Amino acid sequence: MMDVIEIQPVSRPLDATIRPPGSKSLTNRALIAAALADGLSELRGALDSEDTRVMIDGLRRLGIAIIHDAAQQTIRVSGCSGRLPATSADLFAANSGTTIRFLTALVAVGRGTYRLDGSARMRERPIEDLLSALRQLGVDARSANDSGCPPVIVHAAGLGGGKAKMRGDISSQFLSGLLLAAPYAEAAVDLEIEGTLVSQPYIRMTLAVMRSFGIDASGDDLSQFHIPLGRYRGRICEIEPDASAASYFFAAAAITGGRVTVLGLSRDSLQGDVAFCDCLAEMGCGVEFRSEGITTVGSRLRGIDVDMNTISDTVQTLAAVALFAEGPTTIRNVAHIRHKETDRIGNLAVELRKLGAEVEERSDGLRIVPRPLRGAEISTYNDHRMAMSLALAGLRVPGIIIQDPRCTEKTYPNFFRDLTTLAVGKP
Repeated sequence: MMDVIEIQPVSRPLDATIRPPGSKSLTNRALIAAALADGLSELRGALDSEDTRVMIDGLRRLGIAIIHDAAQQTIRVSGCSGRLPATSADLFAANSGTTIRFLTALVAVGRGTYRLDGSARMRERPIEDLLSALRQLGVDARSANDSGCPPVIVHAAGLGGGKAKMRGDISSQFLSGLLLAAPYAEAAVDLEIEGTLVSQPYIRMTLAVMRSFGIDASGDDLSQFHIPLGRYRGRICEIEPDASAASYFFAAAAITGGRVTVLGLSRDSLQGDVAFCDCLAEMGCGVEFRSEGITTVGSRLRGIDVDMNTISDTVQTLAAVALFAEGPTTIRNVAHIRHKETDRIGNLAVELRKLGAEVEERSDGLRIVPRPLRGAEISTYNDHRMAMSLALAGLRVPGIIIQDPRCTEKTYPNFFRDLTTLAVGKP
């Protein structure tokens, strides 16, 4: 792929059908459960991307036998029955938050010394809330540089179990990682969440994955959780298409006034990001939910005021749509996305202004006022979602150039190919 890519505007509204690759969030959660399980698991429709590759590499370094067939979109995992074979490992997570946070909790189940690290940006992303909870459960887990961020050192002698408290306002991934590992503690685990839990649909997804592998953890109000002791059972696991990735194609229909159907998702998806379609509906789009897929039909767009805490991975996508609406769009209650691959509030504001929008940056979100748009070269900050979301503006505006398009390999290596296919109308 080139160092930059220029997006070509479409000559007509889109009319297309697509099935995005498998969900990163579901793939990485299923990989952890399958690694701990009794017996063999097969993940079908699994995502092949940087985030899933570093997870697979980390599990292999822990002694888990994995056969990954990227062409067939399958991953076969021989579970370790809760006993990690490796007593020491040096694990590299690149900039994958799910990988480093899930593996940090996973190695606490083991016995030995484990070091986990990542990219320069990962060394700026917080993990102390997870480490604190692990220490409350009897694990020697610490930030190697006392920064509250990776690298992380875990001296594990098994996960003790018992009670722990955890903040919920920075990332739901801390809680998801601990939930996935908790059935293999020495005693049942009770977790109490302090403050507001962000990105709650991802916790429901974690609980659903655990349940599918045979562990039923209680936590209906998502403020307190009881995780009983148990063992995951190997299984065949069908991975849904990635709903966050689907948001770009729903948005493409909105921006071009076209019609796009995303196959493999429904209103009953395990992924909360299908609710992005509700935002588009409020902006004036038509949305059709069917068992085989979801269709978005573009229309005259109007700005909205929306709390996106539960679907924060789609903030940048909605911001791209807001550029073409009548009236301002206000995005609220997403302060935690400043701790993602980049500062997804501050840096998004910078890039939207390059395109001509008037943007008010707030502590917990943005107010976007549409203005006449212009072409610009977009910095992506090594953030896959910055690249994919702001590329959508190029479907209407000439001269939009995306820097470092390779950053989409993190979750969607073929994004620009698929976007081009949709735009030219090929099957």
